[in-house]
Order: sequence, then structure tokens, then C-alpha cells
Amino acid sequence: MKIELLKTFLEVSQTLHFRVASENLFITQSAVSARIKQLEEELGVLLFDRSQKHMKLTPEGHRLIKHANEMIIMWQKAKQDVGIANSDATQLFVGAIMSIWDIVLQDWLQKIHRNLDDVNLFTNTYSPNELRRNVLNRLVDIAFIFEPPFVEELVTTKVTSVPLHLVSTDKYATMSQLDNMVMVDYGEAINSQYMRDFGEFTSARHFMSQPRIALNFIIDAGGCAFLPRQMCYEYLCKNKLHIIEDAPTYSRDIYAIYLAKSQKTEIIRHALQLFPYVGS
Repeated sequence: MKIELLKTFLEVSQTLHFRVASENLFITQSAVSARIKQLEEELGVLLFDRSQKHMKLTPEGHRLIKHANEMIIMWQKAKQDVGIANSDATQLFVGAIMSIWDIVLQDWLQKIHRNLDDVNLFTNTYSPNELRRNVLNRLVDIAFIFEPPFVEELVTTKVTSVPLHLVSTDKYATMSQLDNMVMVDYGEAINSQYMRDFGEFTSARHFMSQPRIALNFIIDAGGCAFLPRQMCYEYLCKNKLHIIEDAPTYSRDIYAIYLAKSQKTEIIRHALQLFPYVGS
């Protein structure tokens, strides 16, 4: 099966339109149609329901998305390992949920670049379930998550603990006077602490999945949110944000997971040692 067929399928599955997909892929609409037809013939199923005015994925099409993404990633790894990368270099595939990239991993990647000359980095963003599956399937070498899985084949290492401060655009805000509260989803552990401190009837007005989204929102609209101090540092220095001193401070642990029997165990351990917390 050609990788181009899978890439075309994924583009059509996102746009649900042959013409738009053809423009995004810089090929003709007839070529897109021919590739989808060829893929359907090879699989023996229909991937798209074209009977209605608006095209939609069939159940078989929905199931193919996960496999198509994994096969494309595996093909990219194979090209790097076999034919593209320098023979003396090690390819390190790193995955994380979006908020962890934003909080701690940018600096860590810079440290790898400066200290591990024989490592080529490849990074991507996944959901927690995708991360665990991709590590087990050897599509990702190191994954970073909030809630570590209890799987015998995986090694779990705590790499850092991130303090979360309640910050506000209002210099005089207190716990008893919070306006435009934004609750950020840091996982069940933080959510439970938040409910304990703020009560069953939360005072949050908005709920957002990423700390960076919440930060940008309150800077523009005003308000408060629990955010990592390092993410807010610039705004705290400029007095655009202020820490609410009487508010609790939460702490979010971040873990790295990797295969216990990975062929890259040594380089993975060296990379993780670049976190100040590991080995301290």
C-alpha cells in the first residue's frame, strides 16, 4: 500500500471535500478521487459515504484514521533510520500532550541540542491514550504525561514538578474577590484539589484545556487562572499579571515513560538527566 494513498485519505477525512483536499495536496481533484478509490478497492470497504449532499466518513473510515496515522509515522521513522539520517546519529522520537510542551519541554529540547550532538529530534503532540499506545508500538521513544500508566513494559520517571500559581490581571484581587476565573484542565489530581479549595459550586466562569490558551485569554480579557509561574514570568515582571498571595499553590508532576526494553535506553536516560529533578 502506498503511503501517498494514506496521506490523501487523511487529508480528505479532515476536509470532507475532494476539491479542498486536492488544493491542500497540490494535485488534481481527479487524482484525489482515484487514490481514494484505489484505497477502498485494496481494503474492500467504502471509506466515505457519498450518498448525501455532504460527504462523511463511514465507520470503516473512522477506524482507518488511527492506523493510517501510525503507518505514516512508522514509515517516517524507517526513512530516517535507514536512508536519510547520518549513520552516527540516533533518532529520538518525543511525544507529549500539548500543555506539557508549553510548560517544560521547550527548554529541555534546547538542552538536548546543546549537550547531545549525536541525537536527531523528532517531536509530535498526542492525547494521553495515543502516547501510551505509541510508546508500546515503538512509534514514540519518550512520552511525557501527567498521569503515568501502570504498565509492566514501561519505565516511568518523574522529571519535574511544576508549581501552579493563581495569577490575576487585577493587582488587588484576593481569594474572596475573583473575577472572570478560568479553570485550566491539569488532570484529575489538580481538579480534585481545586474542588476541595473552591467548593462544590466552582467560581470558575470559563474552562480551558491548555494553560497557554488561558494565559492569552486573561491577558486580553482580564481575569485569573492557575498557571505555571515560568509561563507567566514575562507578564509578572511587567506587572501585567499578579500572584494572588492568599490563594493555594498547586503542584503538577510530569512523568516520562519509555519502553523498558528499548534499544535506545542509554540515550533516553542521558536525555532525561538533563531535567534538574532527575537524579537529584
